[in-house]
Amino acid sequence: MKEIKTILEAYQQIDFNTNKAALATVVRVEGSSYRRTGARMLVADTGEFVGGISGGCLEGDALKRARLAMAQNKATIVTYDTSDDDPYQIGVGLGCNGIIDVLLKPLDSTNAVNPVQILTQCVDARKKNILFTFTKLKGNQPLVNLGDTFLFNSPAYFTENFPIPELLKSLSADAETCLSIGKSQSNTYQTENGEVQVFLEVLLPAVHLIVYGGNYDIYPMVKLAKEIGWKVSVVCNPLKVQKKLFDWADAVIEKEKGTEVSIDEYTVALLMAHDYNTDFNNLQHLLTTEIPYIGLLGPKKRSEKMYKALAEEGKAISEIDAARIASPVGLDIGASTPEEIAISIIAEIKTVFSKRSGERLKFRDKPIYE
Repeated sequence: MKEIKTILEAYQQIDFNTNKAALATVVRVEGSSYRRTGARMLVADTGEFVGGISGGCLEGDALKRARLAMAQNKATIVTYDTSDDDPYQIGVGLGCNGIIDVLLKPLDSTNAVNPVQILTQCVDARKKNILFTFTKLKGNQPLVNLGDTFLFNSPAYFTENFPIPELLKSLSADAETCLSIGKSQSNTYQTENGEVQVFLEVLLPAVHLIVYGGNYDIYPMVKLAKEIGWKVSVVCNPLKVQKKLFDWADAVIEKEKGTEVSIDEYTVALLMAHDYNTDFNNLQHLLTTEIPYIGLLGPKKRSEKMYKALAEEGKAISEIDAARIASPVGLDIGASTPEEIAISIIAEIKTVFSKRSGERLKFRDKPIYE
C-alpha cells in the first residue's frame, strides 16, 4: 500500500493541463520475477517516475514505452521474457527467469475508469478490495478499452455500472474466490463479441499497528512501521513523549482512550508499557476484541504470570487466544537494541499475515512467491 500512496501523492502534483502521465502495472507473471503482479510505476512525460516494476532492469525500457503510449494516447501490453539466455533480451541480466506482462495505460484525469482515480478509493479502506482490469481484448469489444479498471463493490453495484453485464456472474464468483484466499489472478472469459482477459487484483489494507507505551523503545518501532507503509497509532501519555512522535505516528492517543481505538482483522497490537499492570489491563481489553495478533514485550515468565492471574479470575486463556498472543514477541534473530527488536517484531507480524514460517529463504523448498 505504501507504493500506491506514493504514486497517488505524485499523481496529485501533475498538472494535466500541461503534462501527461501513464501508469505501468505488472498484470501477469509466469515463473520468477523481482516484483509480482500489482507492482506499479507512475511515469510522467517529463521522464520522471515513482514506484517500480522490477529490480531496476525493466524500468528504463518501460519508461520509453510509456512515453510512446502517452504520445499515441493508446494503452498497450509489453511482455518481457527473461526466461532464456539471450544476452540482448531486456532484463535477462537480472536472472529472474520469468515472463512479465506490463500494462502501460495513459492517464486521463477526467476518465472515471482511470486506474489511479480508482486507487484513491482503496487506499484508506479497512477491508479487502478487488480491482478488475482488462488486459487483453479479442474480437470487437466496443464497451471497454484495454486497461480500463473497475472497483468491485458488489454484484448489485455492477448490475448498473459494469460495461459487460454477461460477465457479472463469472467475475463476481471469481472475485469472491480471490478475496477469500487473498490472492490476485488473471482469468480469461468469453463474451458474445470475443475473448477478454481480466486481471483480478486483491488490494489488502495496510497493517494498523497499535503501540501501547511511551518509552524510548517505541520510537524505532513507530519509525520502521511507517517506513514500510503501515498505519500506526500510539496509546500513551501525550505529555511525556517526544514531539517527533506526533509527526511519525498517524495518531497519538491518551491512555484513558486506548480502548476506543478501532480494531479490524488487519490490526495488531504491541504491549510495550514496561509496567505490569498497564500491560495486563491492555491485554485483557484486547482479548475481548477480534484482533489477530497481540505482541507482549518481556520474558515468557511475565506473560505466564498474566495467564495465571486471568485463570484465577475465571478468564483462562483459550487455545485460540494463546495462538494470537506472541510472547516473547518477535523472531529469534538475536536482537538486543530497540532498533533490532523493532526489526524482529515487525518481521514476525509480517510472517503472521503472510502465513509464512520466517525461516531462511535458502532453506525454502518452494518458490519465494506463491
